[in-house]
This record gives sequence, C-alpha cells and structure tokens, in this order.
Amino acid sequence: MVRHSVFFWLDKSLSDEQKASFEYGLRALFEIDCVLNGSFGKAADTPERPVTQNTFDYALVLEFDSVEQHNEYQVHADHGVFVDSFKQWFDEVRVYDTQF
Repeated sequence: MVRHSVFFWLDKSLSDEQKASFEYGLRALFEIDCVLNGSFGKAADTPERPVTQNTFDYALVLEFDSVEQHNEYQVHADHGVFVDSFKQWFDEVRVYDTQF
C-alpha cells in the first residue's frame, strides 16, 4: 500500500467561498478509480512542540493499493484538472509518499 500525504499552504487572501471550492476539489480526488481511500483536514490546534509542523492550511491523504496505482493517479486527467484549477492558490505544497 502507498499513502500519499500532501500538505498545502494556501494564499492567505482566499475567500471562504474559494476555500469551499478547494475542499470540493479535494473531495473529487477521492472519486478517481485508482484511489483506495481518501481524506483531508486542516492543521490541528495541538500544543506547539519542537517536532511539530502545523502551519499548513490543508492536508490531503490518499491511499493506493500499489505504487503502480499511485503512478496512475499522478497522470489521471482528474488529478490534472485539480492541479490546473487550484495551483494559482498554492503558496507551497509538500508531498510525502510512504509505502507499507
């Protein structure tokens, strides 16, 4: 299994309506046929510690059965639509892929 974790720092000037549109776009990624499971959330309001990093706005987690399924997702048209639709709102994006 591959867990694809994506952390987004968004433009601070986005409206609530734009953020809702972004969340809708995140949910749409769950419907891509090679995605096994998906979820997203915002940074938790946990106590600051030297090892925590909670300055991100959204975290997306997608799971795939295999590296091949992950790779299929990366070139899927709907993934491309998401990136093209929202990339202008990204201040920073970090991806962490983990294989189990």
